[in-house]
Amino acid sequence: MDTPRFDVDALLAAPRLTGLALDPDGARLVAEVATADTEAGRYRSALWALDPDGIRPPRRLTRSSDGERAPAFLPDGTLLFASSRPDAGEDEERAGLWALPADGGEARRLAAPPGGVDAIVTATRTTRLLLASRVHPRAGDLEEDTARGEAREKAKVSAQLLTHYPLRHWDHWLGPRERALLSLDTADEGATTVAARAPDARLEETSAALAPEGAFLVTTRWSAPADPRDRVADLVEVTFDDDGAAGPERVVVAEPRVSFGAPAVSPDGTRVAAVRATLGTPAEPPRRTLVIIDLASGGVTDLLPGFDRWPASPVWLPCGSALLFTADDEGHTLPFRVDLADGTLTRLAREGAFAALTAAPDGHAVYALRSTVARPPVAVRLDPATPDQETAALPCPGDDVDPGSRVERVSAVAEDGATVPGWLVLPAEDGGEPAPLVVLIHGGPLSSWSGWHWRWSPHVLAARGWAVLLPDPALSTGYGRDWIARGWGRWGAEPYTDLMALVEATAARPDVDATRVAAAGGSFGGYMANWVAGHTDRFAAIVTHASLWNLEAFHGTTDLGAWWENEFGDRYADVESYRRWSPHRFVSRITTPLLVIHGERDYRVPVGEGLALWTDLRRHGVEAAYLHFPDEHHWILGPQHARLWYETVLAFLDHHVLGQPWQAPELL
Repeated sequence: MDTPRFDVDALLAAPRLTGLALDPDGARLVAEVATADTEAGRYRSALWALDPDGIRPPRRLTRSSDGERAPAFLPDGTLLFASSRPDAGEDEERAGLWALPADGGEARRLAAPPGGVDAIVTATRTTRLLLASRVHPRAGDLEEDTARGEAREKAKVSAQLLTHYPLRHWDHWLGPRERALLSLDTADEGATTVAARAPDARLEETSAALAPEGAFLVTTRWSAPADPRDRVADLVEVTFDDDGAAGPERVVVAEPRVSFGAPAVSPDGTRVAAVRATLGTPAEPPRRTLVIIDLASGGVTDLLPGFDRWPASPVWLPCGSALLFTADDEGHTLPFRVDLADGTLTRLAREGAFAALTAAPDGHAVYALRSTVARPPVAVRLDPATPDQETAALPCPGDDVDPGSRVERVSAVAEDGATVPGWLVLPAEDGGEPAPLVVLIHGGPLSSWSGWHWRWSPHVLAARGWAVLLPDPALSTGYGRDWIARGWGRWGAEPYTDLMALVEATAARPDVDATRVAAAGGSFGGYMANWVAGHTDRFAAIVTHASLWNLEAFHGTTDLGAWWENEFGDRYADVESYRRWSPHRFVSRITTPLLVIHGERDYRVPVGEGLALWTDLRRHGVEAAYLHFPDEHHWILGPQHARLWYETVLAFLDHHVLGQPWQAPELL
């Protein structure tokens, strides 16, 4: 067999663009680019300068062994970034804030809080910045925080006493340090990093923005209601005192069972744009829109009444007359502009998955990362006013990556007459024989196959001769709220029948082998893989990753168990929905071989779900294998582990679908 054009090694070697920052004069665009360091077992990021005009080739700016991330600019063009590189003459390595002068030279470290640097927030007209870090709640300053950390380490203590809900999130416990916002004035050589917002577990997974002049910040902050089902993110304003420390604080807007996210302060400092999202109920899914909040009056204006998509990541144009945002739309994630004067909505592109929208200082251009199902992210330039335009690609690392697969838009008619959309990825060349089919089921479930995917790459499979189906059944985003409502609280109903309708329509194609079909999915996709296993023997093999198995038990062990009650109801008063849609009840029907994959540090879908699934499969005599990652979590991120993940999945499919001898990866 010839070496595949786009094998696992090619996937792991491809540069990964993950962020953009534009300097204040608009002449330098900086991208964060990650590449695999197989010896270290992780991805390492560096910063690259891109030409906004698309003429000059990209130029690497940083190259330390520890890597750099989170680029941001000060008004004078100084490039800021986070890195764990030690400062000159020091051996200590911890994530600190570094500054690279606009005219070049050596980077210098500005701050190194003991809890590291999670994020850097700057503004257009101030030398003050914010750092998101982690600090012991009872520490009065960073020196005391250091002392507390050293005392715990010396005493060999790792225990925590927690009183808040939730206790953990995704892959980490929320303690003993808690998230804090720190303030630093870079114009003062002797300035110290002080608290702009005290340590608070309610700041976990929140976002903040600085006013243009640096007089105040606006941040989201989780509420702490008596009933955790009502937990939402409020919008809070914090003003600064003369030393940059936190001054008076006020709640800008808080509504029962409504969360606000992604705040962005207007160029004149009088308003805040934010995403407003209601909590769902068992009777209806959430609603999401984009709003403007007047900081003086607290008035909230809906900018997108009637817009049947879910907006995200608002960005102001410098003139303050319009906002940019992205939203999933019919199998794409597209950029939009909304004009504040009259509400005119303009879709700026028709195809692709856009992220990291960045407006030029003069407002005449917008930069973004754009991927498609067929190609990985590259930097592009758009006009901020032209509808449905073709974007201009900028020279950048990874812009030559082309897996060569053929990609088609496909659809089928569901049982209730609805049209089920999806993508089909086919081998680069038609080999003359029908291709075996793998169905990849996305997670979320409020998500969509709209762009490139590093963790679940259909192109690695296509390069080995497989056809790969990427369905967007009920619950998928980008098709309107009614499409979500069709599957809301009914995971095993329309989402399953939609999936099977598209599978059968695809399998009926002459270039697809209907007799050799497999399914795979992770998270909610893993749930659906388990549900599929108990409801049909259509598939020759099933791969289930980080999957939900027993919904009733899952409620009490996942990091946000109470959150699921907004869809499935009160777990303690009426458990029927949990039991009705739980895959574990159908284990006695499973005859398909399963590959179960789980990470030990997964707190969203705890490893107990994988272990219970494994026990139930063995108890019922199902042919299965269990791939365990002790130091990975919901996602398998280490390049060496990603390679083993793909090798095991491919070997499992080759054996059970194609009839090849079983061959476990050498390192397993």
